[in-house]
Amino acid sequence: MVGFPRPLATVFVGAQERTAKTSRNDGLVRPASWHREIAAFDERAPDYEAGWLGRLHREIADRTTSLTLGRTTAFSRVLDVGCGTGYLLRRLARLCPGVTDLVGVDPAPAMIEIARTKSEDRRLQYCSGIVEQLPFRDGAFDLVVSTTSFDHWTDQRAGLAQCARVLIPGGRLLLIDRFSRLLIPTLLTSRRGKARTEKRCSRLLLEAGFTDPDWHDLFVLIIKAADTRTRRR
Repeated sequence: MVGFPRPLATVFVGAQERTAKTSRNDGLVRPASWHREIAAFDERAPDYEAGWLGRLHREIADRTTSLTLGRTTAFSRVLDVGCGTGYLLRRLARLCPGVTDLVGVDPAPAMIEIARTKSEDRRLQYCSGIVEQLPFRDGAFDLVVSTTSFDHWTDQRAGLAQCARVLIPGGRLLLIDRFSRLLIPTLLTSRRGKARTEKRCSRLLLEAGFTDPDWHDLFVLIIKAADTRTRRR
């Protein structure tokens, strides 16, 4: 477990008692392709924000930031699922001085190691973990964001349920990834069983306890954002 300073440690289940799950010990059955992806992300971590791919990720993160702040700034505890090297959280930290906690979780340990070197802002904290077993308390956050990570989740239904669990009632989720009917052929091959269309993702969100999402075209033809909230209990 990462030793989180107070008050940020309070977002964790049992604070220091529960260990954040990693790709090495989570107990989930995963395809070999998933492990190859994590190894590839670990390898890319030192230069993740460089080159044309780095520019692409930063552009998506910048547009996600604009969408996040365009509707409301009334949030104080943020979780970034699949945070990579933490670029999006650093942007939010600079633009939102009133936010108290900005937490990133990613299954690639090298990404987390790099993220921790990028800023001395003590509101920013990172841990290695998986979306299907988020090591945070119920209702720990009022905003969860995830950019181009959803397509890599092993169990998207379980991951969305975890996002709903760690959000307060009425908490906001921004889910950004590739969603298009143009991707339907990939459901028969490398992305079998994934939610890669708005219709399929909306159904999973509703099943997980979210409201019917608002959809936004974020970047090029297929990068879209689902903007939704947990249903008030």
